[in-house]
Formats: sequence, structure tokens, C-alpha cells
Amino acid sequence: MKPRERRETGEQDLFRSRLDQIIDMRHALVKLARAIGWRFLEGEFGAVYTDGPGSPPLPTRLMAGLSILKYTHDLSDEVLCERWIENPYYQFFCGEEFFQHELPFDRSSLTRWRQRMGEEKLAALIQESLAVATKTEAMQPKDLARVVVDTTVQQKAVMFPTDAKLTNRARERLVRLAKKRGVRLRQSYTRVGKRALIQHQRYAHAHQFKRAGKALRKLRTYAGRVIRDIARKTAGNDPLGELFVRPLYLARRVLEQNRHQRGRKVYSLHAPEVECIGKGKAHRPYEFGVKVSVATTLHRSRGGQFVTHVAALPGNPYDGHTLAKIIPAMETLVGNVLERIFTDAGYRGHNAPPEYKFKVFTAGQKRRVTPQIKRQMRRRAAVEPVIGHLKAEHRMGRNHLAHATGDAINPILAAAGYNFRLLIRWLRLLLLTILRALIPPLKLQAP
Repeated sequence: MKPRERRETGEQDLFRSRLDQIIDMRHALVKLARAIGWRFLEGEFGAVYTDGPGSPPLPTRLMAGLSILKYTHDLSDEVLCERWIENPYYQFFCGEEFFQHELPFDRSSLTRWRQRMGEEKLAALIQESLAVATKTEAMQPKDLARVVVDTTVQQKAVMFPTDAKLTNRARERLVRLAKKRGVRLRQSYTRVGKRALIQHQRYAHAHQFKRAGKALRKLRTYAGRVIRDIARKTAGNDPLGELFVRPLYLARRVLEQNRHQRGRKVYSLHAPEVECIGKGKAHRPYEFGVKVSVATTLHRSRGGQFVTHVAALPGNPYDGHTLAKIIPAMETLVGNVLERIFTDAGYRGHNAPPEYKFKVFTAGQKRRVTPQIKRQMRRRAAVEPVIGHLKAEHRMGRNHLAHATGDAINPILAAAGYNFRLLIRWLRLLLLTILRALIPPLKLQAP
């Protein structure tokens, strides 16, 4: 069924207080709620629902408002639910008319709503944030014509992968699943496996690599025995064998992969989509997650440096080979034609569309660089602090959402939260400016 959208009725209740009577209507969050086009979001997000039998889903404004608040203020789902009960401004932002003392939704509803919307639909939040920035004069439409594009790594919430840890974890997962499904193993190697892992870590720390290698071979032997034991016990039992297909496949990949192997490897058993990406950082040579493209306006607008587009790039592609996909998606999102695109040296030899071949400028480029473009190129590094804010304050530094769909959804919501946070600060400053103009300055008279 389609969600039953909320509309402001203006009704009064003898036993409940209206939110607009107990909060400050000049608050920045209230002004932002009035500026957002909720009808546009209802049309975009409502397209995934069909008119059929069943219980109606939660209102779009409630779920979209919760997602905006979560990523604007860097809150987990649990903390967001607690804050929503306590904060009347949060409730007003999500479309409530009366103060609620109980949650009208379950915490798991946030997860299901994100998965239902997906990457394409959630991009409407970035689009709406840019529309609100233009409406409130925090940004001018011409600011969207010139952008800076860069890539970063969104790390996954996984432990640092080593052969010993992965091998031991593969055995533990198989033993746990076998115990849950009633498969009796000859030996679980729980005690000796843990001891071998501790020995390997101690020897590796002491640079005693021969002994560490011996402990690693023990771990591989234990995992291989468990794999073969489970394969024998589940042979001929199709329903039971289907439950062990994926765990056995991942465990065998962990045992077979080696340091010099080409192609994809398994770096995490609960998130096998994780990739190893090296960005040339001295303090962090390798990061484990997914590459993400981030685009911002070239010049800082009145409201700040807004993010115009963000997208996950699975497969760790070369930076220059991503522009063929990024540029058309960016134009569709912002609704503006790009005049100039500034990138770093990692985009040399790019595959931008033919009409943009001479509109992309990379760092160190000599040809076609006029004095004006040279001055604008100095602004290219402005994207770096934006990426830092996305990671440190808007949940893009460590992604806790599951699967590859979570890798695609998290940066979009982080970018929307970053833009809305700039808008809240802009509306707050705008209110202070208006009040300062209305209230006459106090003149102190000498006695």
C-alpha cells in the first residue's frame, strides 16, 4: 500500500499540547522543516510502493526526517530513537503536531526503509538539500556550474585482516553454524585454535616469523579439517547443504588465497564485498572498504561548501575512468550544465564524455590553462576538508550498514546530512542577522 502521508490539520486537543505552542517557531530546525519540499520527497519515495492489500507503511516525512536527523547530527539508530522521544523539535521536523511520549515506529523500521529506497531514490535528499540552499539564498544556481571532483575511501566496520585472524574466524563461524544446526563434528578445535592464534600474534610481534608461520599452518590445518568434516556430514542432505554452501565457499577462499594472488580476495567473512584500496598515505597505506567519489562546488557559497554529488565506486576503478558515469549522474541530480570540472592528477587520461573532453582540468595540466583557470585550480584542494567533515561528523568514516547496498547508501545519506547541517547553520545566522537589524543597538550614556 501507499503510505498515509501527514498533513497539518491545525486541530486542538484538550489533553495534549500542540508542538507549535511549546517550541520556538524561529528555531533553525523549524525553519528548515518549513523550507523542505516534503511533497517532492513524497513523490520520489512513494514511487517504490504499490497500491495493494496490507498494512500501510510509515509516512514519508517521518522516515525521511529521521534519516536527515540521523546523519546531520551523527547519531546511531538507537540514540536517534531516544532523542526523538525527548526533543520536541525533532518531532516537529518529522511532521508531528502533538508531543508524542511513545515511538510511533520501531528501530528496525529505519533499516528496512533505507533498504527499500535504495541508492537511486535516496539521492533525492541531496537534490532537495541543494534546492533548499538555493531557495534560502545560501547558494546561487551558478555555483553548481563549476565543481571539484575527488575520490576517497569509505572504510567498512571490519577488523584489520590478517591470514591468521581470517582463518581462525572462518573455523569459528563454521563450528558455530554446525552447532546451531545439530551437525556433530569430530573436533571443533576451539581451545587449540585460540591458542595457535595467540601464539601467531606473539611471534609476529616479536619478528619471529618462522614460529609465526608454524602457528599459521596449524590454524590452516584446523580450518581444513573442519571444512572437510562438515562437507562429509552434509553430503546427500540438500536442505542442510544449502545452509553451508556460502560459509564453506568463503572458508575455502580464505584458505586458498595467497599474498601474490591477482583479483578479488576475502578480507572479511561477514562483509566479503570489502576491497583493499591503497591511496598512497604514509600513515595508512591500505584501507578496507569501497572507493567513493565526492563532488563539491568550486567556490564557497554564502552558506558553505555544498556537496553536489556522491557515489560509491565498487571494484576500485581508476579515478579517471569514473567520469563517464559521474558527470551525467551529476548533471541529472543538480539540473545544471557543468562548465568546468577540476580534479587532481589521479584523473589524467580520463574517459569523460566527448562534450566534456575540454572541460576537465587536472592538477599539473599546462595546455588550455588560462590565468583565470589557474586561479580557480587553487581552489581544488577545498574538497579535502569537506571529505574530512563527511568522515568525522556524518558517519562516512566507518560504514556500519551491511552489504554492498549499504556501501552505496551510506555516502549519499552522509552528503545529505552534511548539506542540511550547513543549512541549519545558515538559517541560524540568518535569524541572528534579522534580529540584530530589528533590535536597535543600546547606547551607553556616561554618568
